[in-house]
Amino acid sequence: MGDIKQVIVVRTDLDMGKGKIAAQVGHACVLGAENVRKSHPEWFTLWWAGQEKVVLKVSGLKELQEIKIHAIDLNLPWSEVTDAGHTQIAPGTITCISIGPAPENLIDRVTGDLKLL
Repeated sequence: MGDIKQVIVVRTDLDMGKGKIAAQVGHACVLGAENVRKSHPEWFTLWWAGQEKVVLKVSGLKELQEIKIHAIDLNLPWSEVTDAGHTQIAPGTITCISIGPAPENLIDRVTGDLKLL
């Protein structure tokens, strides 16, 4: 099966502060891991030992949605983070998505061209 990893894709157009980005990425990691723990327990178990995560960036919502659709097309587990709007961002704003934990070769088909955050 190969290595298992989780990728978080973050929007850069929202001008979030570093702490806000860290919180949103944390939400995405937890949501994604719990989703996979339930839907693909074998992937979760393999991933749990090292918990490999990569954080990547996109320029805005349209690009984020395209990444999500590609993940869905490949049947990859994904989770979306929508901000509650308590601090820097309007309520309901989609800030990032998690893909996986899932086989690295599949995730790379979706996110392999993206840059690190």
